[in-house]
Amino acid sequence: MLLIKNAKLLTMAAKDYLGGADMLVNDGVIVSIGANLPESGARVVDASGLTALPGLIDAHCHIGMWEDSIGWAGSDGNEMTKPITPEMRALDAVNPEDRCFADALKAGVTLAATGPGSANVIGGQFIAMRTAGTRLDDMLVKEPLALKIAFGENPKRCYGESQKKEPMTRMATAALLRQALVDAQSYQAKLSQAGEDKRPDRDLGKEILAAALSGELRVKAHAHRADDIRTALRIRDEFHLNMTLEHCTEGWRILDALRAAQCPVILGPLFGDRSKEELRNMTYEAPSMLHKAGVRFAMMTDHPVIPLEYLPVTVAVAVRYGLPQRAALEAITINAAWAIGLDDRFGSLEPGKEADFALYDGDPLDTRTRVKQVYVRGLLAHEG
Repeated sequence: MLLIKNAKLLTMAAKDYLGGADMLVNDGVIVSIGANLPESGARVVDASGLTALPGLIDAHCHIGMWEDSIGWAGSDGNEMTKPITPEMRALDAVNPEDRCFADALKAGVTLAATGPGSANVIGGQFIAMRTAGTRLDDMLVKEPLALKIAFGENPKRCYGESQKKEPMTRMATAALLRQALVDAQSYQAKLSQAGEDKRPDRDLGKEILAAALSGELRVKAHAHRADDIRTALRIRDEFHLNMTLEHCTEGWRILDALRAAQCPVILGPLFGDRSKEELRNMTYEAPSMLHKAGVRFAMMTDHPVIPLEYLPVTVAVAVRYGLPQRAALEAITINAAWAIGLDDRFGSLEPGKEADFALYDGDPLDTRTRVKQVYVRGLLAHEG
């Protein structure tokens, strides 16, 4: 057992302990939180003067898919040979020894949703994984986590402009996606109607699309521009998909639509340049605007676009532009866990949840603050 004593606990749950309290951990799970908990033979860590925060979570990145300092040889995030590739699995591409995992862990980031990029209309399957460790089996939390789809410029550029084939337009992107979903519906129907001797041949792509159609598997929809966001929501409603809006750069322009849709938003990355047309309306005021409108959201780095270790910096800048500090912390803890469907296990310090947390020597969003210790499943994973 592990007992964290006298820490300022920012639980991201109903009650914080700003004056200091204790947290008891057993077998990788938080057992209890409160004042003056009995030591009961536990290993005691005196965290007086330190702040405890749940392990930070990036709900959308590509860590391990584009490996640091390797270039082409480590670029495994986009299978740009055909626009529909739901059968691709991040599990088969992530390099758990990418040094960016260790960098992220040192910054208090303990969980990442990582997967294919946005070159394809349907890019493949995301996974959720811890940043601590070097063996993927030990780091893996959920696989598959979600199915990646993409709207807007990227599929057009990768196929229409570069390869002179579909999709050349936004019309074709939506049509290809719809057709793939309809084909998967037909596949489902054949499976349910056929006897054992007449079952159709297995199709890995249609199987994963069937999981998305049933709502069992989330769909992460890459969409920056307001019109692309609306197209994503339209297809969500047509096929009853369990969708999250990824990037949502112009979401601030259609706040009423987002509020009505009740669709989780994973916002960002905002900490960068407006490198293409669909980013022309990117603004760091967007988080504050979504918050004021009552739209629940997480924030992302899109690593390697922004290195994963700078996840807390990205939300700190949002605070400068009007986002309340509590909301900023929620965007990379409990809201991030909720957006990827893992808030029953991660994102807050509560009894029954996994003991992933970090101890800071100051305000977690102050760039001068140091991460002193990081725990993953109740075990010390980093000490600074």
